[in-house]
Amino acid sequence: MSTGLVLLALAALFLLGAPMAVAIGAAGLGALVLSGDAPAMLAVQRMVAGADSFPLMAVPLFMIAGQLMEAGGISRRMVDLADALVGWLPGGLAAVAVVAAMLFGGISGSAAADTAAVGAILIPAMVRKGYDPALAGAVQAAGGSIGVVIPPSIPMILFGVLTGASIGELFAAGLLPGLLMGLTLVAATTVLALRGGAPDARGRRFSPGQAWRALGRAGWALGAPAIVLGGILGGVFNATESAAAAVVYALGTGLFVYRELAWRALPALFLRASVTAAVVMFLIAQAQVLAWVLTVQEAPATLAAWLLGLTTDPVALLLVVNAVLLVAGTFIETTAALVLLVPVLVPLLPHLGIGLVQLGAIVVVNLAIGMLTPPLGICLVVACGLSGARLGAVAARVAPLLLVLLADLLLISFWPPLTTALPALLTR
Repeated sequence: MSTGLVLLALAALFLLGAPMAVAIGAAGLGALVLSGDAPAMLAVQRMVAGADSFPLMAVPLFMIAGQLMEAGGISRRMVDLADALVGWLPGGLAAVAVVAAMLFGGISGSAAADTAAVGAILIPAMVRKGYDPALAGAVQAAGGSIGVVIPPSIPMILFGVLTGASIGELFAAGLLPGLLMGLTLVAATTVLALRGGAPDARGRRFSPGQAWRALGRAGWALGAPAIVLGGILGGVFNATESAAAAVVYALGTGLFVYRELAWRALPALFLRASVTAAVVMFLIAQAQVLAWVLTVQEAPATLAAWLLGLTTDPVALLLVVNAVLLVAGTFIETTAALVLLVPVLVPLLPHLGIGLVQLGAIVVVNLAIGMLTPPLGICLVVACGLSGARLGAVAARVAPLLLVLLADLLLISFWPPLTTALPALLTR
């Protein structure tokens, strides 16, 4: 079964509405069986080998940590801190939604979890304040997308597993781009408010006392991202160990410090996080079969050569890569996009003139932006559910914010210090 037929079968299954994991697994298994070059049992072996990875253990652990912190009152205290820091700006609630998402993104590693945890508090608050529900959903979706860029980041863990890149360096590479995206989104919400797009455009006075008190109340909450980031960047933990430390810290904080987490609630929280992690891990396992088939058929090298046939200029080639990633992020789920596209992009590194870690940051930022574009923009879908607005209405209101993020993407792609300065400190 040729590479073209494999990709055609995959596209047909997507169009027929098959679940992402089923479509990828069926295309890979079908190609394996029809080729006759390997036994069908190889598919099972590839699935097990693909999921049997120590770094991938960080995925369910970060999801459990996010659930514990949301239920334990940590997300609410981060919202209060964000309000004290930026709530005085014109369009203060919108700025709070972005900053709170950035803070929570330093814990969960998941854009969907980030959008849901913070949006459950702030989207209703914005609507009560007089925000259009579609605008409230758009702002929260845009802020939530940063959750996979600011470390810890589940897509960066997957990129590291796929390429052998240091996950610690990838996390470091995402910190400055995540901060850039958050700051520019806050600036965009302020401009929209001043132009009459938000009901709280007049703002209020900044209160250092209020900010200091909010920081004190959120001190324990901020300990979680401090442990994760400080441990990894300081060389104390690897990604999986930091995820385990985050789970223990979140459990202790919720049960014994804030006392908002009940013992009886733990089984349901663990089950919810496990189901979400199982979906991701099943997709990874299925994708390994298809990835093996495509590798044997030398599809990544063929597609890379095709891209090089379009242009060999590094700047133009990087623009083409960004365009491909943006389109993929629009139509393909993030995990599947990583497994399918990363093997194609890595051979292009000598021609792009960038390093593997910078490529990882560029890939994840592109796919984060894809979470804001229909039809498969997960952050949009979550925000629509919380705001009650239609997907089309939220997508229309997110368009100006999307332009801001695209400008950030160009800066991240073509100004290497944003993604290389912090990783360089880890290798000294």
